[in-house]
Parts: sequence; C-alpha cells; structure tokens
Amino acid sequence: MSTQTIEHIVLFKVNQQTEPTKLNTMLNRLNNLISLDPVLHLSAGPIFRNKSKASSFTHLLHSRYKSKEDLNAYGVHPDHQSVVKECVLPICDDIMAVDWVSDLGPGPIKPGSAMRITFLKLKQGLGETEKGVVLDTIGGIKSGVGRECIEQISFGENFCARAKGFSIGSIAVCRGVEDLDRLDMNGEVVEKEKEKVRDLLDGVIVLDYVVPSSLSPANL
Repeated sequence: MSTQTIEHIVLFKVNQQTEPTKLNTMLNRLNNLISLDPVLHLSAGPIFRNKSKASSFTHLLHSRYKSKEDLNAYGVHPDHQSVVKECVLPICDDIMAVDWVSDLGPGPIKPGSAMRITFLKLKQGLGETEKGVVLDTIGGIKSGVGRECIEQISFGENFCARAKGFSIGSIAVCRGVEDLDRLDMNGEVVEKEKEKVRDLLDGVIVLDYVVPSSLSPANL
C-alpha cells in the first residue's frame, strides 16, 4: 500500500520596491517553520525560472504533510500566522496556493534539488474521463521522457480554495538543474505529450525552483 503525502505550494509575488532585508526576513522566517511538528518537509526561496508568460510570481514555498489535518494544524499555528501577518502580507502583491493528495511517499528532497512545478486549469464542463486523461499524462512523464532525469513525481487534484481556478498540480523533482534542463532537450517528445491534453486546458503555470543549499539537515 502506498503512503499518501499532502503537497502544499504557495506562490508569492513580492513587490519590486521591497527592501532586501525585508525579503530575507520573510524567507528566513518561512524556512524556520520546518521546526513545527506537523511539517515533514519545507523550503522557501526565489523562483529559479518562470516558464509561463502569464505568471508574475517571484518566490515560492513547498511543504509536505502526512494528512490534511496536519496541514490545517500548520496553517493555524501561531508561528505560521505570525510570519504571514508580519512578513508576508506587507511585501506581497499577490499570493496563491495549491494543495493536493499524492500517492508519493514522503521521500527526501535534498538541498540543491531542482523542481519543475506545474499547475493546470481545466476547461469548464469537463468530466472525470477528461480529467483522468490529464492525470494519466502527468503520471506517465517519469516513465517516458523523464525516466533518466526525474527522481520523484507527485501530482493530484487541488483542494485549496486559494488556487485561482487551477485544479491540478504536479511536482517533478530532479537531482539538479542539469537534469531539469535535460527534460527540455526532448522537445518533440514533450510536445507530443502536451498535445494529448492541450485542448482540455484553460491555463497553465510552469515554474522551476531550486531547493536552497542552506536547507537544514533536519529536512534530509
């Protein structure tokens, strides 16, 4: 039986006029939330590469939990609430979050790992069959074009109310940026996979993120 993991990703658009000290304080305090009991993994930092013209987000946080209850406990924890109120909201122009239940077990994500994060917005009126086609296509990436590059792949249906209409999220974890770039070298194969679902989508966000090298050993 596979072990389920709750994935939680928050995207931040930091105001361009923000002082570097305030941004560093936000990221440091977000990363310190790894110390909270419900958190299995957490890292926050700048977006390495924004591959979607429609997206203007600058930073992200990724964390993992054993259950939705643990995610909720993290969300209402006084330390988390304090960081959001004192450090995040004063300097961010926009925030969105996507959460899903993954069949992937809570495997380690090492500092320096490179992640491709994808959010999909399905067209209105689609049924479970079309949704299944999209999920199956994402699930087949690791065994297909990404079999030599991707260490972990996690995907599922969003259950967060702050996702701005995006209903499916996925994370592909690679050892580093070189492996992430190798995914893009298979351009024809990638395009073939995209064609399977292109007509089912009403929006896509694709971001690359590198886990900070200063990530605490407690996260390994």
